[in-house]
Amino acid sequence: MKTWIQNGHVLDPLTGTDQIYDVLVDGKDIKKLGTREEIAKILKKEENVQVLDASGCYVMPGFIDLHVHFRDPGLEYKETLKTGGEAAARGGVTTVCAMPNTKPVIDTKEKVEEVHRRAKEESPVHVIQLGAITVGEEGKELADIKGMAEAGCIALSEDGKSVMNSALYREGMKIAKKYGLRIFAHCEEIDLRRDPDTGEDGVMNKCEKSEELGLPGITNSVEDIITARDIFLAKDTGVHLHLCHCSTKGTVDLMRMAKEEGVSVSAEVCPHHFILSTDDITEDHGRFKMNPPLREMKDVEALRQGIKEGVMEVISTDHAPHSAEEKDAPMRKAAFGIVGLETSASLTYTELVEGGVLTPMQMAERMSFAPARILGLENKGSVSEGKTADLVVFDPSREYEIDTDTFLSKGKNTPFDGWKVKGDVKYTLVDGKLVYKNKAYEEQE
Repeated sequence: MKTWIQNGHVLDPLTGTDQIYDVLVDGKDIKKLGTREEIAKILKKEENVQVLDASGCYVMPGFIDLHVHFRDPGLEYKETLKTGGEAAARGGVTTVCAMPNTKPVIDTKEKVEEVHRRAKEESPVHVIQLGAITVGEEGKELADIKGMAEAGCIALSEDGKSVMNSALYREGMKIAKKYGLRIFAHCEEIDLRRDPDTGEDGVMNKCEKSEELGLPGITNSVEDIITARDIFLAKDTGVHLHLCHCSTKGTVDLMRMAKEEGVSVSAEVCPHHFILSTDDITEDHGRFKMNPPLREMKDVEALRQGIKEGVMEVISTDHAPHSAEEKDAPMRKAAFGIVGLETSASLTYTELVEGGVLTPMQMAERMSFAPARILGLENKGSVSEGKTADLVVFDPSREYEIDTDTFLSKGKNTPFDGWKVKGDVKYTLVDGKLVYKNKAYEEQE
């Protein structure tokens, strides 16, 4: 099957291509970029070709989300490989890294293989299952790192917590390095997560707003201390360290230091952390509860600057769906987490591109090219001939209002419900196959 994407503005961070081209997809690969006439010459008149109109749209490499929770296996009432994959496709995301804190925890070769097998059958997008660093994420003994590497997990993560035993963690890093795996770090000093004044488990950032709402707070040092530790351990072991869902100015400063020191390290920021601050928390409600928490404006500004400079080179979501009952509660009782797969591209375009922080090309780089390079996926993250046809057609002019009732994800937990945004996904292709078509354009066509 061939697909002809016509009149799109191609953005390719790999080659620097930034101009109007038609794109011909043949099977799973990009066959040709060129003019309408050049591509027409390649095609035979009798061929059945799917034509997609990309007029006024960017054609970008499909987004790669390094941080999602699909809750499958064991917590399918929150999300499944199918619903999570559908939500990803709607958001222009063609590859995801699924965190291992499911039930059971993904900590063996067999468990990774089973998720990969099922994902190929059930998810419209590529799912890379990450493995836990320790058995059951209990922090007591190392998991089957060699076996999980053989099963293609690419990276290890204890997401949801940190490995607090530094010696055990360092040994895990050394083994990960040996087998070519990356470490995705959730940086949280668990013994400091209690409010320093009340001793109660923190539920939001420690600041004037937490005092105003009478809620226990989480200080920036909870993240910064483990970020520093993990950077030094990565320097010792040589493993590539990827810092997940960064939220503080301190982490941005530490990233600059680490890169100056030549440490193999990368970092991601989520839209909720580079857009929202504690000033946006209007009430004590679970939709504002996430881990790490929303921080103060000085942190938001530092994160934005880090993204602009490329110090923080990846935009991911930490897509963490929960049931309505788990989130529709005061923060002390609600679960941590926010969904983001269906809104990340629109929020990024609205806040960072329209806001003058990033160019459209840099958006493609942060959301696709850089994640592909971190994972070592040489055939992804580019709109160039011979590469895998994982593509998104993104319309920068479409304005709409985020409506959680229309989400394909089972999770509706986001404070962005009702936000007006600019920019939307029109089409998503995975391995050359059209996996999402925006219904908003049907009347126009």
